[in-house]
Amino acid sequence: MQWPISEIEKLRGNQIEWPAKLLERGSVVGITGITAAQADVEISFLTTAFEKAEVLDSIWTNPQFLCSQKGASVKGALGPFGLLVLASNGLQEYTAVFFRIFKGQDRHIVLMCSDQSRSSINDDNDKTSYGAFLDLDPVHEKLSIRSLIDRSIVESFGGGGKACITARVYPTLAIHDKAHLYAFNNGTEKVNITSLRAWSMKKAQIN
Repeated sequence: MQWPISEIEKLRGNQIEWPAKLLERGSVVGITGITAAQADVEISFLTTAFEKAEVLDSIWTNPQFLCSQKGASVKGALGPFGLLVLASNGLQEYTAVFFRIFKGQDRHIVLMCSDQSRSSINDDNDKTSYGAFLDLDPVHEKLSIRSLIDRSIVESFGGGGKACITARVYPTLAIHDKAHLYAFNNGTEKVNITSLRAWSMKKAQIN
């Protein structure tokens, strides 16, 4: 298990909180009221249409490769759904942190991705995508993401710390007050946001 140190919470500033919200298929919903370029975001999801999950091919054993092939723009049944961070106004740039749920042989498999393929309009930048399979049962356990966003670093924790993905991104449009934050669902099935809390983050004071 991996989780941010508790001292990080001392840097939290302005807070927003959402009640439960339904994410229709294809929806992108803005998360406003905080500084999106420096934020701490906690979001939890619930879905029930597990019978619609895509079957996980037996050759799909590498989560990073799977995330590179099935990025945020590739529609599935249960997913991709999650966050678009460091996003530009027209979504020319964004880093997507999301889940996909697959049907395995005897259980459901949760894939978590950090998709950097659209993180910058500068093609000279590294846009490697990263991924991990989460050791949890989405039928009975909460699907949650916590993302710490600090200008060009996105550190995301899935399933309460069962996976951690850190990415360095180099947006050219989504910087400073031009950065935006969204919740999204690009799957064919509806997904419920059961909770969302987010904070603007202050700059750390280094003595």
